[in-house]
Amino acid sequence: MKRALGLLFSRSVRGLAVVAVTAGLTGAAYAGGGDPPTVTVIYPNGGESAPSASTQEIQWTASDPNGVVYVNIHVSFDNGATWQAIALNYFNGGTISWVVPNRPTTQALIRVEALDFANNVGSDVSDSQFTVVNSASGRLPTTLRDFDFPGSQPLDPTPLNDPSFCQTCHAGYNHNVEPFHNWKGSMMAYASHDPATKAAMFIANQDAPEAGDTCIRCHAGNGWLAGRSQPTDGSALFDDVDKVGVNCALCHQMVDPHYEEGVSPPVDEEILAGIAHAPGDFSNGQYVIDPASTTYRGPFTDTVCAHTFIPSSFHRESAMCGTCHDVSNPVLSRDPNTGEVTVNAFDAAAPTISPRHLFAEQRTYSEWFFSAYNSPTGVYAPEFGGNRPNVSSCQDCHMRDVTGRACFFPFAPVRNDQPLHDLSGGSTWMLSIMPQVLGPEHPFLDVAAIDDGIVRARYMLQNAADLSGQRLGELLNVTVTNRTGHKLPTGYPEGRRIWVNVKFYNAANTLVGESGAYDTVTADLTHDANLKLYEIRMHVREDIAALSGVPAGTEFHLILNSEVSKDNRIPPLGFTNEDYEDFGGAPIGATYADGQNWDSTLYPIPPGAVRATVNLYYQSFAKEYVEFLRDNGGTDGAYFYDLWDDNDRCPPELMATINVPLLVGDLNCDGLLNAFDIDPFVYALTDASVYYAEYPDCDWYLADTNGDGVVNNFDIDSFVLLLSGGG
Repeated sequence: MKRALGLLFSRSVRGLAVVAVTAGLTGAAYAGGGDPPTVTVIYPNGGESAPSASTQEIQWTASDPNGVVYVNIHVSFDNGATWQAIALNYFNGGTISWVVPNRPTTQALIRVEALDFANNVGSDVSDSQFTVVNSASGRLPTTLRDFDFPGSQPLDPTPLNDPSFCQTCHAGYNHNVEPFHNWKGSMMAYASHDPATKAAMFIANQDAPEAGDTCIRCHAGNGWLAGRSQPTDGSALFDDVDKVGVNCALCHQMVDPHYEEGVSPPVDEEILAGIAHAPGDFSNGQYVIDPASTTYRGPFTDTVCAHTFIPSSFHRESAMCGTCHDVSNPVLSRDPNTGEVTVNAFDAAAPTISPRHLFAEQRTYSEWFFSAYNSPTGVYAPEFGGNRPNVSSCQDCHMRDVTGRACFFPFAPVRNDQPLHDLSGGSTWMLSIMPQVLGPEHPFLDVAAIDDGIVRARYMLQNAADLSGQRLGELLNVTVTNRTGHKLPTGYPEGRRIWVNVKFYNAANTLVGESGAYDTVTADLTHDANLKLYEIRMHVREDIAALSGVPAGTEFHLILNSEVSKDNRIPPLGFTNEDYEDFGGAPIGATYADGQNWDSTLYPIPPGAVRATVNLYYQSFAKEYVEFLRDNGGTDGAYFYDLWDDNDRCPPELMATINVPLLVGDLNCDGLLNAFDIDPFVYALTDASVYYAEYPDCDWYLADTNGDGVVNNFDIDSFVLLLSGGG
């Protein structure tokens, strides 16, 4: 199902408030025999002052002759107009520890509800308001309200099951196709444990207090939905049930936030009606979660399951992936018409929650949306699609079609379009250090799955680009063509890069020139005059510098970045400048014509060079970024630096390599100019297709021996002169 552009980019949510929990338990709904429980809120009961991020002991009493089954505890920050859950179905112990969210107010209240065994409900509310004080110290005066987004909120749905619930049926029968093994070999599984993310979160929380809440939404969605994202450094997350990455339940309980009659599951209408603020866009972790904890969704209608299953076309759509792969900075608004970036009011949600209207952190989904891949037929790419020759969605490439069953039941359907749950991207090195990060005894660790995942990620990189080269006069022309459905590279902007390495050799096979040299010992990339480095660079603008105290022009402060200084990443097929400008992803410091998914670079050929080796490299973490995390990321940054230093400093991955003959007249490309070049020279003069059939790795253009830019009979005399040594 395609998304209309108007729906995707015109809907927005204004004036987002804290999610309202207005019903709670009510006597009308649960009335039974006898009197309701007697409930008294003891603390806080009015007049107290609670610093944000402090741990407060909420105290109450609840008694009933029939016995109390459980209590629900809520907090209001607006004198009872709306309520947020602190704990649901909690045992009646009379006290609970509460980490106070950074939502400053003088109108806070606590409500405790109790249910007895006769289904009677009693409740009490603080006698008067207490105060929540902003105790955060950061470079910007942000609070949790600055990072409020629509969608399901903490404790709105029933807590999600951890992945081991799914392992029973979806693992252990065929590693080549089973969902669990392949997911465990992806960075999706380890997103909660990524040490670079933890270091970056530390810096983000220092720069803008509570910013980490946005990261936790996707990197540890189970914990965020369970209400354990406070404090926003992730320290309250449980290791076994919260730090389970982007997992089975988070994806397979996800509801399409845009209800369509006759397309969406009928139950979704009721689910969405219960969401105080339904998302208007697919971005920033604005997911809606089905509250039924053992009901899962997927794209098929003929499933064999041990649980309740709902067919969902949404799970075939890239929009689902956009939920966590279009990420914006809610502190900064952006005018899509002018590109002007402004600072939003603090202690309040952004005025418009839309990728078009916020400063971009990453735009992988939007890049795909405005590409040739987002079309009914897609693009021919069987190297990505598995059993599918044409690919059009994120799932087509990153969950390619294979033949097999989705569960271990022998009577489950064998499909030729079974999505492989490998979710592979370009991360090889980070996967390789996960055994060290988790430790050998960690129950979540699966080394065999990780090893398989590294192979798959490397395959994705090796098929992401085409590389070609040709001599043009005294220059070598190198062209990199993007074969993906998004920018090359895409995703998280800091430290991620691709570059071209060119090595020139003479007839004695001696290196006579190089561009893009990389030192594997020091991890330094030489920035020579001809280096082609594909990356995005962002920095702190003057107005943010004045607010934060971080000098203007400083890089790598993700939440303070407010201006793009460079973005020469190669767009995908079908790209247009107008569309990319609209969502904030236009090239900066580079020019690409509409539709252009390639980039060419000219390199001067050193004297005596007869051939060139051209390599295309990808690296997840550049040295300067790792050092920035070390110096600014606290203990998490220091730990990540040590991992990097002890594990080959994130060596670059070779994406593609070619050898380019450069010796004019060397038509058999053996590096020599002699009589053995006569026959191929004749082929080149008479029919280029015949020449390439005989010499597929050679360069027909080397027959232009007189250098006039044309291969024809006028090259014969100069070719003879070259053979005789007079050239």
